[in-house]
Amino acid sequence: MKLGILAAMEEEIAMVMDEVENPVKWEIADRVFYEGKMNGVDCVVSFSKWGKVAAAITATLMAEHFHISHLVFVGTAGALSDELNVGDIVVAKRLVQHDLDARPIIPRFQIPLTDKVYLPTDENLTNLAMRTIEGLLKREFKEIVGEEAYREFSFIRPTLVSGDVASGDQFISTDEKRQELIALLPEVKCVEMEGAAVAQVCAEFNLPFTVIRIISDKADHDARVDFGKFIHFVANVYSKSIIVELTWKMAM
Repeated sequence: MKLGILAAMEEEIAMVMDEVENPVKWEIADRVFYEGKMNGVDCVVSFSKWGKVAAAITATLMAEHFHISHLVFVGTAGALSDELNVGDIVVAKRLVQHDLDARPIIPRFQIPLTDKVYLPTDENLTNLAMRTIEGLLKREFKEIVGEEAYREFSFIRPTLVSGDVASGDQFISTDEKRQELIALLPEVKCVEMEGAAVAQVCAEFNLPFTVIRIISDKADHDARVDFGKFIHFVANVYSKSIIVELTWKMAM
């Protein structure tokens, strides 16, 4: 097994990179990759950069250059479901590109040259991610994120859900756009900018993958403020905790 680990922002994955044992640094296509081991599992870690195209390029490099066997994407997302709060975690069942629209040639959201709208994550890897996060959330949450973040966001005990995730080259930050997406894709739990593109790369390379998203905001008019604070205080620690525990379970 060789695990690819991605996040869209360096701030979301810097602490994960620090966990790579004896890392070898590679610079390819204006991207930095760290190859080594984590808890005995061969891995390569990088931040994909923002947006679908950038993330697809990075995922393709992981598949082609590093010959990964599995891929995990971890990062933040805005909530569409009213049941989700800041700090909750969504593990994707399926991913869809909410800004893909080639009508009238093909139906809205359908990936060209396929009959697919949604791309499913790998069942085994997703179930392992769910079990890993369930175990983490049994701990005292303040121990994971720290006292400062706990006070800043007035965290209640986070919840874990599994469901659909939507991706698009837009940062959703208005109530109007949020409601539009809810009406179009009512089953979607959260929205972000990379996961569905990475899913398409993995599908074409036949790579098992999963996508883990931490809710940083409600994808409304307060999203910009909430997002900046959340990245600074929480995202890095969350990503590290999840990935370290996940690789430990993979090594068992």
